[in-house]
Amino acid sequence: MDIALYLLAAILIVGGLAGAVLPALPGIPMVFGGIWLAAAVDGYRHLGAWWLGIIAVLGTLGVIVDFVAATLGAKRVGASRAALWGASLGTLVGMFFGIPGLLFGPFLGALAGELATGTSVLRSTHVGVGTWLGLLFGTLVKLVISFVMVGLFGLAMLFG
Repeated sequence: MDIALYLLAAILIVGGLAGAVLPALPGIPMVFGGIWLAAAVDGYRHLGAWWLGIIAVLGTLGVIVDFVAATLGAKRVGASRAALWGASLGTLVGMFFGIPGLLFGPFLGALAGELATGTSVLRSTHVGVGTWLGLLFGTLVKLVISFVMVGLFGLAMLFG
């Protein structure tokens, strides 16, 4: 039974790393769930409360960055509420169009939202790029935090 649970933990961790890039999967929570499951199966011998606490704090930080990054990118360039809603909708719709949709959906949504408020095409493009850069930055930070979580897990399992 332990082997099956370790396998499930590995699947959660790998799926979570993919989810750090793909917004359809809750990446960081999956990574943390896999780490916690592996620690529980091990009887918390190698990965105790301190390690899990540190990894949980990193995970919480990653989730917060994920929610805030696009908004900060858009607000930094002075986006309207319509642009923020457009970026969110563009992200949601973009998930159904694979990698190109994930890359261009938020940009096109923010652009459309800003255009809907009556601003110029140049200004709307500027807002779209700012929103897209915020999302890209948030994804990069989330991916780095996910790998740090897995790295800490590996250190704890080897040396804990």
